[in-house]
Order: sequence, then structure tokens, then C-alpha cells
Amino acid sequence: MPEIHLVTYINAPLKIVFDLSRSIDLHKKSLDHTGEEAVAGRTSGLVEQGDTVTWRATHFGFRQELTSRITEVRPYSFFADEMQQGIFKKFKHEHHFERLEEGRTLMKDIFIYTSPLGLLGNLADLLFLKKYMRELLSTRNQTLKEYAEKGDWKSLPGMKAHL
Repeated sequence: MPEIHLVTYINAPLKIVFDLSRSIDLHKKSLDHTGEEAVAGRTSGLVEQGDTVTWRATHFGFRQELTSRITEVRPYSFFADEMQQGIFKKFKHEHHFERLEEGRTLMKDIFIYTSPLGLLGNLADLLFLKKYMRELLSTRNQTLKEYAEKGDWKSLPGMKAHL
């Protein structure tokens, strides 16, 4: 079962980073190159515990749908989402947050997944899938960092509480 660990330092307050990480609208913008869109469940704003989101996107030339549920939320330190239906056998994405000095935030992602197709899936992980997933998560985190640090977060639905 592959695991991806990412650490991102962001020059923005913890509460803003936490909420940006829960923003469906920012997620869509960060993965625009895949045509990612939320098509069912919560489709805009900030996800909350118990919410489901069905995403539609194109990966490897195939249009796919994946439904995930927000299974746990501990405001400003942690939340997790887990696949309910989709191409993976299963996945869990943990989002960890820590307040640092001088208004900075440490964001840690732990993405654990099981590929479909048994041995073929394991081979795909080794050849390209784990790298692809790491790059998708890194792209998302870089977009989040830019929105947080430049103040662009102010234009996103659900972020008005921080104004």
C-alpha cells in the first residue's frame, strides 16, 4: 500500500490554511489541468465532517469519477477524507496542520492508497502512479500556498469569515 508524505510551509495564519485546504473551489482551480469538477454532494465552499464530494476529472486520457467522504474534522489541526467509490481499491488522505512562529503554518499531507488490479496495480505504482499522485498533491499544495500568501483566498466562497 503506497504512502505519499508531503510537507509544505506556508506564510499565512493557520485558520486560513486549514480552511483553504477544505475549499472545493480552490481544489478545482489547483487541478484545472485535469478538468476536475465537483459534480455531486458538496460542490462549492468548505467541506465539513460527513460531507461527500463526487469529483469528475480526466486522468491518463480517461474520464473518471471518484466520491470521497470527509470522515474526521478537528478544527485547525486535522481532517481526513476517504474514498467511498472510484477507481482505487481504497484511499485515505490525511491533512495535518501546525501553527508555527511568526504567523506561519506547517501543512502535512499523508495520502495512503491501494491501487486496483492486484499485481498490475502494484506495477503501475512502481512505474508511474505514485509519482503522478505525488505531483497532483504537490500542485494542489503549491496553489494553496500561493492563494494563502498572496491573499487571493479572499475571493473564494466560504472564506469570508476571515475578512
